[in-house]
Amino acid sequence: MLPKASITPLDDIEFLARSEHRVTALAALARRPQSRATLIEMTGTSRSTIGRTLREFEQRQWIEKDGHQFEATQLGGFVAASMRGLIDRLETEQRLRDVWQWLPSETSGFTIEMASDAVVTVAEADDPYGPMRRFESLLRDTTTVRFLRPEVALMDLCFDLLYQRVEDGVDMTLIDRPECHTYFLSTYPNRSSTMVQRDNFTILEHDDFPPYGIGLLDDCVAISCYEQGSGTVHAVIDTDAPAVREWAESTYESYRREARPHALESVAE
Repeated sequence: MLPKASITPLDDIEFLARSEHRVTALAALARRPQSRATLIEMTGTSRSTIGRTLREFEQRQWIEKDGHQFEATQLGGFVAASMRGLIDRLETEQRLRDVWQWLPSETSGFTIEMASDAVVTVAEADDPYGPMRRFESLLRDTTTVRFLRPEVALMDLCFDLLYQRVEDGVDMTLIDRPECHTYFLSTYPNRSSTMVQRDNFTILEHDDFPPYGIGLLDDCVAISCYEQGSGTVHAVIDTDAPAVREWAESTYESYRREARPHALESVAE
């Protein structure tokens, strides 16, 4: 057993983090008893390395030996779960590091934890249209679309698919600024006129929007991150997490109640 005064919590974290195989081994021992040979194969380390690791675990009372197998104690299981939680949180942080400034704020009810399992598609220098392609893939498989602030930069490149999905009978409601609707009605007058005449397509307008877009596509929520002013799409973040769905539904409905029908203009192609 290690003397309490000789080791701090940060020392234990450093001990585990310094070699990836230690986290892997402790997590495996927390799941079920493991033999030394299994741990060697699982971690890809040598017999001597695993031997040292197991001795360190035993000194910390994280594991116990039962015959030819080792298993985590309650303490070891607690540490393994805590490390897994820390790693998960840091993985989330790394995925969101380049886009967090465009995410909904905590005052809106959205938290970083809610995006822990989200797919993050960022516009890169060598792939500026990645977010739009990701949105298209979601649009292609959905049966309903409700979108708050879809923005021209996102929807313009998807317009052909958008039109086809409406023709397929997908129920679609778009809430955006009047000038955005006017852009599509004037740029694609024939197809836009066809769309607005269909019972499954509704466009509404609002004058005050959050700095991001919220798309509800069946059980999936897509958050579109825009550059303020230009409307450039920096990223699309999508998830089917229930907490995000609840937040998105509530936010969308609050704007939906205040939205008004778009004053359709007469356009000719």
